Amino acid sequence: MISKRFFMFVLSGGIAAAANFCSRILFSQWVPYSLAIVLGFMVGLVVAFVLMRKLAFNDTNNAAHSQVMWFLVVNAIALLQTFCVSLLLARWLLPLLGVTRGAETIAHAIGVATPVLTSYIGHKRLSFRS
Repeated sequence: MISKRFFMFVLSGGIAAAANFCSRILFSQWVPYSLAIVLGFMVGLVVAFVLMRKLAFNDTNNAAHSQVMWFLVVNAIALLQTFCVSLLLARWLLPLLGVTRGAETIAHAIGVATPVLTSYIGHKRLSFRS
């Protein structure tokens, strides 16, 4: 059985991931794919912080500035994971497998999902510790 906290984390993260993913598609209309990944990640970052602080980790007792600092550190690691997985899949693995249509979208969807567990642990132990 999963805990309520983990469920709310996944729900908050899912909403933030959708904001990340959809905004990346929008940003891709004007900027290169790699920059669109970073910009989309930033949109998701804001959504994630607000939702996770209110829904998943509402019993934290560390200061807001500390929460923000650790949230950014944990998410910098998540961005690196997302960025590397997305580019590796879009530029190398999917073309190698013959997937060319929608490769960037498929790669980004997988990339966004990659850091779920590491982010949960980081936020629970650092960003929103109680």
